[in-house]
Amino acid sequence: MEAANTDEIQLRHVEKDVLIPKIMREKAKERCVEKVEAFNHCCKDSGFLMVFKCREQNAALKECLTIHYRDPVFFEQCKQEYIQEKLEFLRTGVAPKNRKQKLPTSM
Repeated sequence: MEAANTDEIQLRHVEKDVLIPKIMREKAKERCVEKVEAFNHCCKDSGFLMVFKCREQNAALKECLTIHYRDPVFFEQCKQEYIQEKLEFLRTGVAPKNRKQKLPTSM
């Protein structure tokens, strides 16, 4: 089977508007890990007052995430990753989440 050109793959509405943005959110959190950790730490330490005490950390986190969400290059990278996963699924019939799991060594 010949490798498909990822630029020729037609994506459904749900793929462009839901599935690829989900990948973007996950990867943006990885790229903003320091801001995520600072916000989480503040929330744990503040209890019910977190809404007031963690405004600065929340704003920094939102800013970091928004930069990535609005980046067309980042979207394209996530889109290509999604397409590669889709092509691999079509080729093997194994979903990406199942591919990453280890197989048992004995039954």
